Amino acid sequence: MAKFLNTSATNFFLEELIKNAKERLILISPFLRLNDRIKELLEDKDRLKIDIRIVYGKSDLHPDEIKWMQKLDYVRLSFCKNLHAKCYMNESECIISSLNLYEFSQVNNNEMGILVRKYEDNEVFKDAYEEAQRIIRISEEVRISLDEVKTDSSSKEVEADEENNNFSKLTTSKLAAKYKLKTADLLDKLTEKGFLKLNENGKHFLTDQGKAIGGEFRSSQYGGYFLWNENTEI
Repeated sequence: MAKFLNTSATNFFLEELIKNAKERLILISPFLRLNDRIKELLEDKDRLKIDIRIVYGKSDLHPDEIKWMQKLDYVRLSFCKNLHAKCYMNESECIISSLNLYEFSQVNNNEMGILVRKYEDNEVFKDAYEEAQRIIRISEEVRISLDEVKTDSSSKEVEADEENNNFSKLTTSKLAAKYKLKTADLLDKLTEKGFLKLNENGKHFLTDQGKAIGGEFRSSQYGGYFLWNENTEI
C-alpha cells in the first residue's frame, strides 16, 4: 500500500531512500539546489559507486551545484525541457511528491507526497520506473563543466595570446554558438577529430592534437574550461 507523506515525512523518507540505495538512484526535480545533508548522502553513494541519475528542468543551474558535481564520478546530470514531475527512486522505493530538490522548498514549503514500495505495489512501482526512464531518455545529458572565462589574471593571459597571434580565443560554448551547435554536440565533434578525449570518468581532456591547433585548458574557481582559436575547423 502506498504511504501518504506530509512535508516532514517527505524529507525524512527522501533521505532514507537515498541512504538505502544499493544499485541505482534516480532524482527527478525541475529545480535543483541541494542542501548540505542531501549532498553528504550523495557523496557517500558516489564513494560506493552507486549509479546516480539526476534530471532537472530549469536551465539556470547554479555554479555551486556544477562545482560540487564535478567532484563526483558516478553522477550523471540531464536537462529535460518542460519538466514538472518530481520523482525520487532507488531500486526498491519511489517517492512521487510536490517537493523540489531545492533547499528553500525543503525548509519553507508545505508539501505532499506518496511513498511506493516495490514489494508492496510492484505494478505501480514498475509504471513509475518506466516513466522515469522515459524522462531520462528524452533528456539531454549535460557535460558537467562551467564554460566561462572570468575577468581576472587568467583572462588577461588570453588577451595577451590574442594580441600576439592576431586571433581570439573562444570558450567551447562560444565556439558552439558560432557554428550554431549545442555545446555537447561540439564536444562530440572535437572528440571525433581527436582534439579531445574522454577519461574513464567520462570527462574530457585536451589531447596533443588539440594543443597543436591552439586548444588550451584553463582552471577557474568554478572548474575547468577549454579555449579554442576562433577559426578552429570542425
